[in-house]
Amino acid sequence: MMIEARNIVKRYGDLEVLRGVDLDIAQGEIVSIVGPSGAGKTTLLQILGTLDVPQEGTVRYDGKDVLALRDRELAHFRNRNIGFVFQFHQLLPEFTMLENVAIPALLGGDNRADAMGRAKRLLERMHLGDRMTHKPSQLSGGECQRVAVARALINSPKVILADEPSGSLDTQNKQELHRLFFELREELGQTFIIVTHDEGLAAQADRTLHMRDGLIVDETKRPLNA
Repeated sequence: MMIEARNIVKRYGDLEVLRGVDLDIAQGEIVSIVGPSGAGKTTLLQILGTLDVPQEGTVRYDGKDVLALRDRELAHFRNRNIGFVFQFHQLLPEFTMLENVAIPALLGGDNRADAMGRAKRLLERMHLGDRMTHKPSQLSGGECQRVAVARALINSPKVILADEPSGSLDTQNKQELHRLFFELREELGQTFIIVTHDEGLAAQADRTLHMRDGLIVDETKRPLNA
């Protein structure tokens, strides 16, 4: 398995948000995580993305215990191996689309010309080649979210973690974003873990994990011929 999480426990004071979660994600899978508010979905995603640390448990990527890494090592690992897409795109308003996409590569120490070249190609792939010099305020919500996906892909990460990625979009833009995820999986072998309340997106995933009260309580697999 590409990602292995074992006995993940997370508490905030007396509140136990995750109560011993076990999870395996294979290379190239698209996995959705669903459940009511407060079930622990986003907390689990943040721990899988090394943005948060559990009180108990391990997270391994290809056998590497990433939670045992030192801060600088962990930051480097995260930059190179994990891409993030949030509900509200989190683009920096003072930068152009091209600059926003290139930022993770620049932070990782890449040559500026190389980073900008990759960012340009990704924006063209997202059909945003004519928007590269625009700033976030000049784009629609759907366009901004596609830019956010390009930013997540800039370092060719092993996995994309998405937290309600289509939650702020209208129906057409939702459908386009969902289709994009599956196209990227086919083109790049990309792995996606997606927290969502969107039943349509959840149903398209290879697997849907159902969470309640800090535990994965059920799993639904998409039929192979679906």
